[in-house]
Amino acid sequence: MPASTFQNLFKIPELKKKILFTVFILIIYRIGGHIPVPGINVEALGDFFARSRGTLFGMFDMFVGGALQRATVFALGIMPYISASIIFQLLGSVFPYIEKLQREGEEGRKKITQYTRYATVLLAVVQSYGISIWLATSVPEAVLTPGLTFVFITIVTLTTGAIVVMWLGEQITDRGIGNGASLLIFFGIIETLPQAIFNSINLWRNDVLDTFTILIVLVLMVGIIAGVVYMTMGTRKIPIQIPRKIVGRKVYGGQQIHIPLRVNSAGVMPIIFAQSIIIFPGTISQFFPGVPWLERFSAMFSYGSWLYVTVYTVMIIFFTYFYTAITTNPIDLAENMKRQGGFIPGIRPGSKTADYIDKVLTRITLPGAFFLAAIAILPIFMISELNLPFYFGGTGLLIVVGVALDTIQQIEAHLLLRHYDGFMKKGKIRGRR
Repeated sequence: MPASTFQNLFKIPELKKKILFTVFILIIYRIGGHIPVPGINVEALGDFFARSRGTLFGMFDMFVGGALQRATVFALGIMPYISASIIFQLLGSVFPYIEKLQREGEEGRKKITQYTRYATVLLAVVQSYGISIWLATSVPEAVLTPGLTFVFITIVTLTTGAIVVMWLGEQITDRGIGNGASLLIFFGIIETLPQAIFNSINLWRNDVLDTFTILIVLVLMVGIIAGVVYMTMGTRKIPIQIPRKIVGRKVYGGQQIHIPLRVNSAGVMPIIFAQSIIIFPGTISQFFPGVPWLERFSAMFSYGSWLYVTVYTVMIIFFTYFYTAITTNPIDLAENMKRQGGFIPGIRPGSKTADYIDKVLTRITLPGAFFLAAIAILPIFMISELNLPFYFGGTGLLIVVGVALDTIQQIEAHLLLRHYDGFMKKGKIRGRR
């Protein structure tokens, strides 16, 4: 980014205010991520998490920036709110009432948001209760004084922290720049980046890694990030013809527009769903130590095993199609197009249009699904086969790139609206608009 473009960010009072407000909220979020819950032995909990990488606890801790490992008041992070949002998104395809609210515009969105908040509180209470019981029974010496008092204090503290984090995310969305919930996850993930770089430098200084290996890792990182950006912004444009309409002395329509179908419509959700399932055996074995058949079953799905990789790949491809089918409905697109009088050249309106969109969507989703699987599996191959310190997993990388692109586009929209240069020489970033 040129220096002049960076200076332009603070020449617009409204944009400057939004950026500074967002930074202020993020600072509050990170401060809360270092305030521990009363009655917790943080060192014992840290030792447990050092042994729990590759389980559900390790994945959850990544999204909250290590707050769960430190047992802080923001240990639940924004995840209860994200989970509640996903639940209502999925319920829209099952319950007609939720689907009706989703189609009612602003009023329906407000009601769904209110229901999502209630569900967030409920999920936070359940999760905080589970965490309190888990700390007292499954993590040795993690709780200083176990009992009902500890459970009650933990539930109140973690639930309150989840509500505050939800409020912080909404404040960023309403008064700051970017999507609040996504930015909170974004900064939770990149918080571990300096430590990963420091660890790599230490390995290099101690001659564990040579210079050639470090260069290979750097080249792979740049190439993978470029590929993620390319696939995230990639779209298949379907041309739509709007017929001309004459109303009085005015002529409406008569133009050609496009429906952009994204190659990766599902985003990072397929990897999250697949990870949640594939690491379930290892997580269950932590709750029931000493059970022989459960330990054997967990060993079969150990990180890097051929069964782990195979099942993981198949689930990512499946969930990519599954989530794409939920979020993108060809029938709704065809009906909306028909009501507006638009049509795809050479395709009859109605069911034929829906079938054509579904066919195109199925075809472009396949490379997107294989790309997600490749991004998720590559760190496994790098660590297990080549013993390289590859710290960028598929989930975190996709979230970081996606959130960064969305935030940059919002900032660029403010710049271009006031006739300032954008981040690119041609003035705009194509793809995800």
